[in-house]
Amino acid sequence: MSEEILQTHKLLDRCEAELGKRFTVHKLHLAPDREALIREVAPRVRAIAGGNVGPELMDKLPQLEIIANFGVGYDSIDTAAARARNIRVTNTPNVLNDAVAEITLGLMIALARRIPQADQYVRQGKWPSGNFPLLTELNGKTVGILGLGRIGKEIAVRCQAMKMRVVYHGRHRQPDEPFIYYDKLVDMARDSDWLVLIAPGGKATEKIVGRDVLEALGPEGFLVNVARGTLVDEAALLELLQARKLGGAALDVFEKEPQVPEGFFALDNVVLSPHQGSATHQTRNKMGDLVVANLVAHFAGEPLPSAVV
Repeated sequence: MSEEILQTHKLLDRCEAELGKRFTVHKLHLAPDREALIREVAPRVRAIAGGNVGPELMDKLPQLEIIANFGVGYDSIDTAAARARNIRVTNTPNVLNDAVAEITLGLMIALARRIPQADQYVRQGKWPSGNFPLLTELNGKTVGILGLGRIGKEIAVRCQAMKMRVVYHGRHRQPDEPFIYYDKLVDMARDSDWLVLIAPGGKATEKIVGRDVLEALGPEGFLVNVARGTLVDEAALLELLQARKLGGAALDVFEKEPQVPEGFFALDNVVLSPHQGSATHQTRNKMGDLVVANLVAHFAGEPLPSAVV
């Protein structure tokens, strides 16, 4: 008999197929009565594939040993509750570094040169009436990175290739990195032309980019968020963008996605993206493979490829 696992949300077809080959999979998100399914499988389920796992669900699954999260961010899993119950948690790091770094630079260029707006300018037949306005370049500008982790470092390298000066803020200075470290985020924002957010979500970083940081970035400054919408005071961000007290923003994530405040839609100093940082076939398939690899390793009694708890 194969091990029984609970899948909490839709995963990529390739990932689901691989899980189905190795395990008996119960799909919670497709169950007409979720509580009935949980009660029925609780004595046998030892693993979860996916996220959105709180202590309530953990308590309903007394045999649960591991939660294999799909994604590098695992803020949808109560890791403290998992640790208290001796439940392992894994994520899918590294395999999405390049994809997220690429879209970050893409968003920066799109915002600096207003590429979405320029596209519409041509499509709407406005070009014959006059040239599109002069804008700005990345070259020669200072980019402050909030969160110089694995992805942050990939973004830094790409920003250097664009001839930008890189500085960073995080919980700790990293002595082996060549970039200037700021121990105060507001000071880094004041000294930066661009502020890129790639720190983890969760209570520790909730609204870390508040009004003071945004005002320090200023009317010539640009914000790029490819981390979590919860890092930013979204109401203050919208207000400052509308008042032109912030130069612009490129946003791949939002506080209550997929709901996006409509106020952003009318702004020409904003580029909006539907949380697609890792949304490529190559990356998502690698993420799914890592979910499977963690579960296979666990049941084989082998070291987990990417444990966080």
